[in-house]
Amino acid sequence: MTKRVLIVGGGTAGWLTAGYLAKRLSADRPGGVSIQLVESAEIGILGVGEGTFPTIRQTLATIGISEVDLIRHCGASFKQGAKFAHWRFTPGAAGPDHYTHPFQSAQLDNGLDLLPYWLLGHGGEANWDEVCSPQKLAADACRAPKLPSHPDYVGPLNYAYHFDAIALAGLLRDKAVENGVDHLLDRVSEVILGDDGAIVGIETERNGRLTADLYIDCSGFRAELIGKALGVPYKSCRDVLFCDSALAMQVPYREAQDPIVSYTVATAQESGWMWDIGLDTRRGVGHVFSSAHTDDVRAEELLRAYVGPEGADLNVRKIRFEAGYREVNWHKNCVAIGLSSGFFEPLEATGIVFSEVAAGMVANLFPWGGDVETSARQFNANMLRRYERARDFIKLHYCISERRDSDFWHDNVAAGSIPDSLQEMLDRWRFRPPTEIDIDANVDIFTDASWQYVLYGMGWTTDLSARAGAYRYAAEARQAFAGIERQAAFAIANLPSNRELIAFARTHDFGQQGRRA
Repeated sequence: MTKRVLIVGGGTAGWLTAGYLAKRLSADRPGGVSIQLVESAEIGILGVGEGTFPTIRQTLATIGISEVDLIRHCGASFKQGAKFAHWRFTPGAAGPDHYTHPFQSAQLDNGLDLLPYWLLGHGGEANWDEVCSPQKLAADACRAPKLPSHPDYVGPLNYAYHFDAIALAGLLRDKAVENGVDHLLDRVSEVILGDDGAIVGIETERNGRLTADLYIDCSGFRAELIGKALGVPYKSCRDVLFCDSALAMQVPYREAQDPIVSYTVATAQESGWMWDIGLDTRRGVGHVFSSAHTDDVRAEELLRAYVGPEGADLNVRKIRFEAGYREVNWHKNCVAIGLSSGFFEPLEATGIVFSEVAAGMVANLFPWGGDVETSARQFNANMLRRYERARDFIKLHYCISERRDSDFWHDNVAAGSIPDSLQEMLDRWRFRPPTEIDIDANVDIFTDASWQYVLYGMGWTTDLSARAGAYRYAAEARQAFAGIERQAAFAIANLPSNRELIAFARTHDFGQQGRRA
């Protein structure tokens, strides 16, 4: 008997899940899983999450979307990390004003860990992000992470994308339907529960009752299944992460050939931060802030001041959210994916990657033999740990700041707002830097390199004086730092700009020696 999956809700989360499961569970084959997705044409897409992780490359490849299709249909540009301005010091204060979290990490063929040697001064005066890999300097120069000759999703520098979120949802939808997903435009009128508390069916206005073996809630903040019908509680993180509001606008470039920045630029403000994302023909700009520390009027004033004259007549979209997650995301025969599962401010673009992770686990844990409960327990334990660790990583950007120019920053460094789990790690790192032993590869979406970039970009001090004499490869480390500097110069000289590579991809395929599409 054919297994059936019903996904409620479209958007990026719904269609990414549908397309991925269609491939992994063979929705287009007789022995595969039947997948339906029902969404209402009247419910819009949030449409402001315009960045993601390098993991998206493998996800899109699995779904069957080519890299050039992403560029041609979704306004995509290359993202090589995030750049943070004014997070450490109040604007105008003396000292470094920015740092980056690039996707590339220091990887030497001989296994030498360069970080201790940089901490001991062997890497010169430049920040860790600049000396450990060539990516920071290459991205600063707006270079692309690859050449036209590299195949889809392959390049010498690690990368993800910025994109138009609404367009991406449409591209994912088209590919999912092509891969065997049954698309229904309809509104859910009722969720019917059985005596055991599981979902036995969903009533819709036009298609009547729909049934499945597994229901996936991608209905966004509404959480129609997991929240409203099943009553699974949502755990707020407002005591740790204060931001709960955003104002967003779309800003045209001043000139058509303006450089496309390789980072998501996050500029700290008095009660939050601005995002600035460069796509092919526009920038996505927004102000994420805490409504407990400021109001909409002041937040919009700061946003328009940041954008400048070109934003004077642009509309502003307002979004409210509550940082948090469900501790149980797979209950009975229902799985929450996307905003119905949890949401953090988009500081490190965690939104889509959580959908990727969840879809991957559903594919691996799918109850072909009816073993729902064991799958649910494993899924929930894994997702809970991922949310907790991501919460701590985002809080790290705030809690070690030296800013004290507003109540927002005072409150962010208060001991009561720092989770014990994060404080324990900070205590460790006073006398040793983060390494792979601090990371659980099964649950952590951020590597030890990510923690290092933020820690040392914010000026964190790790005292290695007691063990300085044990580091015996100082000469080799200095040679490696010099080699990375040469690599950066080579990348700047030989890689095309972001705009040049995007222009190439509009008319040519990657990796085809310049062959036109």
